Amino acid sequence: MNLRPLAIVYRKELRDLLRDWRTIMSMVIVPVVVVPALILGILKIVSVTMKERPQVMVLGAEGSPETAAALRRLKKFDFVPAGPDYTNLISNKKIRAAVEIPKDFDAAVEGDRKATVHIYTYEGEPKSMLAAQQLEEFFQHRRQAMVRRRLLERMLPETLATPYDIQRTNVASPRQVSGLVIGMILPYLMIVMCLAGAIYPAVDLTAGEKERGTLETLLCSPVARTHLVLGKGLVVLTVSLATAVLSVSSNGAALVFLKSGSAARLPLALDPLALAGVCAMMIPLAVFLSALAVAVGLFARSSKEANTYLQPMLLLAIVPAIVAALPGVEFNYGLALVPILNISLLCKELLTGACHWGHVLVVFGSMTLYAALAVAAAVALFKRESVLFRT
Repeated sequence: MNLRPLAIVYRKELRDLLRDWRTIMSMVIVPVVVVPALILGILKIVSVTMKERPQVMVLGAEGSPETAAALRRLKKFDFVPAGPDYTNLISNKKIRAAVEIPKDFDAAVEGDRKATVHIYTYEGEPKSMLAAQQLEEFFQHRRQAMVRRRLLERMLPETLATPYDIQRTNVASPRQVSGLVIGMILPYLMIVMCLAGAIYPAVDLTAGEKERGTLETLLCSPVARTHLVLGKGLVVLTVSLATAVLSVSSNGAALVFLKSGSAARLPLALDPLALAGVCAMMIPLAVFLSALAVAVGLFARSSKEANTYLQPMLLLAIVPAIVAALPGVEFNYGLALVPILNISLLCKELLTGACHWGHVLVVFGSMTLYAALAVAAAVALFKRESVLFRT
């Protein structure tokens, strides 16, 4: 095959596409600036919101002043006056939780009588659940301190109440922990950005050509139609990969910035070879998505119709990526043949260091086959004038 016409078409289409500010917006501004800013903004809002002291109502504090005073010394809550409508206040998020201390609670527990503390929450509401957890921790610690004090008073060992301890030990390496966490996010991000980056140029270079009336002029040029469609497909692939790479790089930089500015230790220990493997596996997927977008754009009568077809395709690409991140979904040779899902699962294996060469070969081979079929479909559609000029 003579590659010179293909290179000419590629340079011409890429130059025309980059002159459009909408291409720069979708390929650079959105993945590099908008998406990281949104993620950092959301995380900042969540962190600030969750740091707010929850409002809590204490019922029965007058009968147990010692416990109520110890609870107030925590300075974790903003206490509101007690009232009978606490259930409505919790349901309407006016307060986050209420704790009911039984009458004469302090005297009851000191007299070896059992008492029950009731905590009222809004189940499923994050702030309410956090307040309930903090209240439970307070009463658990107070109960443990009381048990230790009673054992010491009776000259009994503390192990009488706690005959054994339970200790959880992580046996996975930092690379495996990081790979498992990031392996749920990175493939999803790359898949979405690959397809999102391919949609606009695919529509513009196919259905957009029809609307502008420049497709007929292009077909009159002394270039084979195969070269034309392959040149357009390579431009779409270039923009798709550039969008994905820029998005991953900018979000990775945002993650490093978040880690350096956070007191919590975020897992971030990845193998460069594993990241290179993930990038290599994304190439046949990007070819598949780009060729599919070009084929859909060629079939559409207008840009509006092409976008109507391609937007649901974005949703169909997101679903397998989400399924791969669900707990309990393990890689097998059956799932290795499912497009997009196989890439997501394999990338997670690569990042955790638990990958097998058999899985790599099956996934790469199947995705290469799907990409070749998508390219063949785009070429076949471009050769049919009934498709190009249908009304």
